[in-house]
Amino acid sequence: MDAGRSALSGDASAAPDASGPPATPVGGLHHVEVWVPDLARAIRSWGWLLGQLGWSPYQDWPAGRSWRLGPTYLVLEESPALSGRNHDRLAPGLNHLAFHAGPPAAVDRLVAAASGHGWSLLFPDRHPHAGGPQAYAAYLADDQGYEVELVASTD
Repeated sequence: MDAGRSALSGDASAAPDASGPPATPVGGLHHVEVWVPDLARAIRSWGWLLGQLGWSPYQDWPAGRSWRLGPTYLVLEESPALSGRNHDRLAPGLNHLAFHAGPPAAVDRLVAAASGHGWSLLFPDRHPHAGGPQAYAAYLADDQGYEVELVASTD
């Protein structure tokens, strides 16, 4: 890519800059903000899981916390503007977040420890192939109804 060519001119790949790391590509995920009804409970479950997946604490304020992995961060917030106190993953809106979790053994290790941190295994009768016979993943739900999918690497 010509160093003078902007990502906005049609090429979404980021060219390395001699003065620092490559720019973040246009269209990359910047952050996700999840409003939760009980921040303390969310910190217990999500904080453990994100730490296990390599995310680092990023921001901390009375109504929220965030964790960062590379240029992307995830926010959990107990906003005073919440219109309700229950999350329903089966209603329109967010169903789940899916994370790369490493090899199958890493997924198994996370599943084995998850219940001690507020998570329960979904679809246990089909685990670890609930996503199909070629998929190796765990589907977990926290005690507030939020779901994550931990996807094993296949290579």
